[in-house]
Amino acid sequence: MDKKTHSLQELQTPPASSKIFIQRDYGSGTICRFHTKLPSELESRVDKQQFEETMQTLNNLYAEAEKLGGRSYLEGCLACLTAYTVFLCLETHYEKVLKKISRYIKDQNEKIYAPRGILFTDPIERGLRVVEVTIFEDRSIGSGR
Repeated sequence: MDKKTHSLQELQTPPASSKIFIQRDYGSGTICRFHTKLPSELESRVDKQQFEETMQTLNNLYAEAEKLGGRSYLEGCLACLTAYTVFLCLETHYEKVLKKISRYIKDQNEKIYAPRGILFTDPIERGLRVVEVTIFEDRSIGSGR
């Protein structure tokens, strides 16, 4: 069986064969965490350990974004003192980590998942409710490419 690899650009345009959704895990409260168990639909395409590592890294990044510390309190105080106009020229810690998460998902898609015909969608695009995973059909049959 010949394994066909796909690029990220190819996967963003063709029709998807199916989508699965990895739900939020509310077992630890309302913090932003997603289930790390490999869905059965992906078992034949993705290594279980790789998938769980990706999801655990996402969970760790969201925990980092929501962590309260001195910087968060300082940002809040500056916001109150400047009637929130400080955010016109200052990026919050949360926004910086969200950008880091977007870069991580893009990197994982390019290096690991796109060659297997899978595309992760950034959870921020789905309101942090789910991680959408799109599974593409193997286009080597009848595609004419």
